[in-house]
This record gives sequence, structure tokens and C-alpha cells, in this order.
Amino acid sequence: MSDDGLDEVSMFERVGGMPFFETLVDHFYVGVVADEVLWPLYPDQSDLDGAKRRLALFLGQYWGGPQSYMEERGHPKLRLRHMPFHVGPLERDRWLVHMTAAIEATTNDESLRQELLAYFVPAAEHLRNDTGLPISSAKPK
Repeated sequence: MSDDGLDEVSMFERVGGMPFFETLVDHFYVGVVADEVLWPLYPDQSDLDGAKRRLALFLGQYWGGPQSYMEERGHPKLRLRHMPFHVGPLERDRWLVHMTAAIEATTNDESLRQELLAYFVPAAEHLRNDTGLPISSAKPK
């Protein structure tokens, strides 16, 4: 509930549901498949449709949509799912380049763009696995 007592509308509802996230993911993967850093990290490059579907379901769920991702795949455990792949500053930055371009291609609403990036930038940093434990951005000593 918001301060005025009214329920807040989720981003999922504000953007019109799954079609927005599917479009965002389609734009994102245009960059990924052409990226010499990121594309080799995909273990099953023949399952691009599956990768797109999983990401769209996750994003839709994260922003207030149906729990389809959780029902199909269980808890997202994003860091754990990405652990088999080296994710350092280069991979993080390339991922953000393509996601930023996808956001720009999907919406002209600057406040929405900023809201999306406010999630994606720290999420991309969180997926780094080149720093050892504890999980941080600091270089290992």
C-alpha cells in the first residue's frame, strides 16, 4: 500500500504485461548473439528460444507478474545459476550494454528506463563471480 492508502500498480501492469518483457528480451538477445564475449557463455546456443522465455518469465515475475518462472524453474537463484560461467567486469559491462540498448529500443519513457536500470545495474554486478568470497566488487587480496 502506498502512503495514500491506495494499492500501487506493479511495473508489470504499468507496461502492459508479458508482451513488454518479451519485446525487451528479444531486443536484448539481438545484441547477445552477436557479442563475442557473451554468446560463447551460452552452453546450448541452439536453445535461444528457451533462454529468451526463461528471462522474460523471470523479469515479468520480478516486476509483479505471474509466478510462472518460479512454478517452472523454482527459486531464481540467479547467482548460483550463473556460477558455472565466468562473470567478471567485462561480462557484466557487455551484458549491461545490451540490456541498456534493449531498454532504449523498448520504451521511450525515461522514468521507466531509469527504473529498469536501477534494477539491472546492481543485478549485473551481483552476478559477478570473479571476486571470491565474501561476495563483493572488491578485488581479492
